[in-house]
Amino acid sequence: MARVGLVANPAAGRDIRRLTGGAVVSDNYAKRRAAASVLEGLSVHPGIEVLVAPDEAGIGEYAVSESPDEVSATLLDVPTHGTREDTRLAAARFRDETDVAVVLGGDGTVRDVVSAVGSVPLVAVSTGTNNVVPDHVDGAVAGVAAAFVADGTVPIEEVAIRHSTVEATIAEPERKRSIRSLATMGVVDRPFVGTRAVLNGEEFVGGVVSRAGPHEIGLSGIVGGVVRHPPDAPGGVGVRLGPPDETPRTVDAVTVPGVLEPVGVADYRLLDDGEEFVFEVETGVVSVDGERDVEVTDAEVAMSPSADGPYVVQVERTLAAAADRGGFDV
Repeated sequence: MARVGLVANPAAGRDIRRLTGGAVVSDNYAKRRAAASVLEGLSVHPGIEVLVAPDEAGIGEYAVSESPDEVSATLLDVPTHGTREDTRLAAARFRDETDVAVVLGGDGTVRDVVSAVGSVPLVAVSTGTNNVVPDHVDGAVAGVAAAFVADGTVPIEEVAIRHSTVEATIAEPERKRSIRSLATMGVVDRPFVGTRAVLNGEEFVGGVVSRAGPHEIGLSGIVGGVVRHPPDAPGGVGVRLGPPDETPRTVDAVTVPGVLEPVGVADYRLLDDGEEFVFEVETGVVSVDGERDVEVTDAEVAMSPSADGPYVVQVERTLAAAADRGGFDV
């Protein structure tokens, strides 16, 4: 029997950037409806079993209660604490028990799933703040795509990409650490993590991205103003930024959700997989996928792109391939 995992992050899309910018709020009512819609979409193939992650806001429980008769939905028996560990615990179960996982959240939620889900392909649906990796797609449409992948109607190698990532080694006088991001890793000119959210483009000193396009938000959108780099292409792009009046090039970019501003580009370079782009940081914060994450002092931060990322299902491509195979015939 085909089996699908479903996890929704109730905290996604509700950070301080909803107050400081013009971004859309994704409340828990919207997430409950999106989760229920995913199960509706999965009913395109009766008999699919769905393992739904519980959460403190009751999103998963609501989805199970609204599940159509054609779908067998069960709430996972895992503990919840209202932290990111909830998502990781559910993803670890998906790794061993599902054919595909549907993720409702932003880049941070997808990254948490990736940390534990192994090689299980993801259908990522945007309900978060800094959404570069997840698709802006209806929940039912995402559910249909997940069903076609889970039951083998569409071969995964035809419709999923291997999303590149960015890895970094942070070397300080007293310790050495490693961190990983999906789409972007940056150096931020702030002494503390604080609210985590990067609130404006002036905070960025630079960084490395695994993907870049002018339609994207944050560091990948800034880089996308000068060069395009698909998420499944080898390597990535390293960039150094500065004040617009002190750099050879300035681009307009949506630096945080709902905010367009000019950003000065001092230098950029295309990178091969494993090629390092180094920052010497006296005091600052390393950001991961648009959020301040690690405070550093007197550090050498060596970032590099890596092809060893998650399998991300391309929803539009999946539905087209299914239609070509008669998958929608009744």
